[in-house]
Amino acid sequence: MLNFLPKPLLGVLNSLLLAVNTVFWCVLLYIPGILKLIIPIRAWRVFCIRLIIGISQCWVACNSGWMRLTHRTTWDVSGVEGLSREGWYLVMSNHQSWVDIFALQHIFNRRIPFLKFFLKQELIWVPVIGLAWWALDFPFMKRYSREYLQKHPEKRGEDMEATRRACEKFRYTPVSVMNFPEGTRFTPEKHDSQKSPYKHLLRPKAGGTAFVLEAMGDTLSTLLDITIAYPNGRPGLWEFMCGRVTHIVIRVEQVPIPQHLLGGNYNEDENHRQQVKQWQEALWERKDRLLDELKSKD
Repeated sequence: MLNFLPKPLLGVLNSLLLAVNTVFWCVLLYIPGILKLIIPIRAWRVFCIRLIIGISQCWVACNSGWMRLTHRTTWDVSGVEGLSREGWYLVMSNHQSWVDIFALQHIFNRRIPFLKFFLKQELIWVPVIGLAWWALDFPFMKRYSREYLQKHPEKRGEDMEATRRACEKFRYTPVSVMNFPEGTRFTPEKHDSQKSPYKHLLRPKAGGTAFVLEAMGDTLSTLLDITIAYPNGRPGLWEFMCGRVTHIVIRVEQVPIPQHLLGGNYNEDENHRQQVKQWQEALWERKDRLLDELKSKD
C-alpha cells in the first residue's frame, strides 16, 4: 500500500515501525517474564510461558502487518499444510540472510509453536530484545574454541549441559527448536574458504542438531526441513527494510526423525556421531538439489 514511497524512505519508516513494535511488545513481555522468575511453581511458570508466547506472536503479527503495508513481495510457500500449534518440532533451514528470520516467523506464526533459536551468550546484553529472549527461554550458548578446550579440559561438555538445561524447559509447552546447521549466513567467500561440496550451501554442522535430539529425544518426532531461496539474489537487511525483496520462495517438508538418532551421545559415541552426520549430510544433499531446481526456474 505504501510501496510507492522512495525506497530509502521506506527503509527508515520500516526501521521505525520495527523499533516501536519491538519496544512495545517487549515491555509487556517483561511482566510475565519477571513473574515467572519470582514464583517458581511449574503450573504458574507454564501459564506465564504461554502468556509470553502469546505476546511474542502479537509482535510477529505486527511485523507481518508493516511488511504487508510497505512491501510488494510475492511469497511462494508450500508444505505448511497440516502443521500443528500443539506439536514439538525440530526446525532446520539453510541460512542466507537476516531476512530468513523475518520470513520464517512470518510464515510459521500461529501455525506451529513459537520458534526458539540458539543464541550466543553475549546476545543477552542486546538492548530491549536480549531480556525478551531470556524471558522466552531462548537457549544462550557459550561456545569454546578447540584451543581453549585443550588448555581447559574441565570446560568440555558445558555446551551440551547448557543445551540440556535449556531443552528441559521445552518439555511442558509445545515448542519449535530452530537450528541453522551452517552456523552462519551463506556468502561465496565462506563457500570457497570451506571448499564446500555443495553448490548452494555451506557445510552443515551436526553438533547442534545432535544436542537437541539427545536432550529432547523422547519429545521430538518431526523435523521441519526448510529451504529458502531468493530468486532475485540474496538480500541484505537494509534491502529488505527498503522493500526491495520482491520474491521469496520457501519449501517446507515434514521429515520423520529416525528413531535410532533420538537420544544417543554425540560427544562420546563415535558410531552415533557418524550416523547423525550422515543423516545431516543426506538432508543437505537433497536441499542442494532442490535449490538448484528452484534457481533454474528463475
